[in-house]
This record gives sequence, C-alpha cells and structure tokens, in this order.
Amino acid sequence: MSHLDRITSDPAILGGRPCIRGMRVRVKDILDLLASGASRADILEDYPYLESDDIAAALEYAAQYVDHPVIRSA
Repeated sequence: MSHLDRITSDPAILGGRPCIRGMRVRVKDILDLLASGASRADILEDYPYLESDDIAAALEYAAQYVDHPVIRSA
C-alpha cells in the first residue's frame, strides 16, 4: 500500500516543497530527524499532529525520488 497520497506540494506552502498532508512539515524535516537518530516514537511524540503513516510516506517518497535511471555514454 502506497502512502504517497500523504505527500503534497503547494506553491503557497513552503514554496512548493514536498510536505506532509499540506502541513508545514517537509519531507526533508522528517528525513533529517530520522537521519539524526530520532525514532518514529520520538518524532510522533514531538509532533503529535503527525501519524506513523506520515513517516512511512516520507521514507517512501525519498526512496522513489532517489531511484532514477543511470545513463552511461559509450
């Protein structure tokens, strides 16, 4: 099941950067927290308006974003 429907991009919110459900929480914010060692429980405690599926959506978005074809020239 995809969670990507939770990722929104609106030019009026944070300049169109990918956010969680139209809130002012960027995908990058969640990824930065996870990269710094915060657990899902820590994030959900600090941001009570987020849901566990929001974190899954951020990870899914990042995984899709970095999966790009590699083109090599001869």
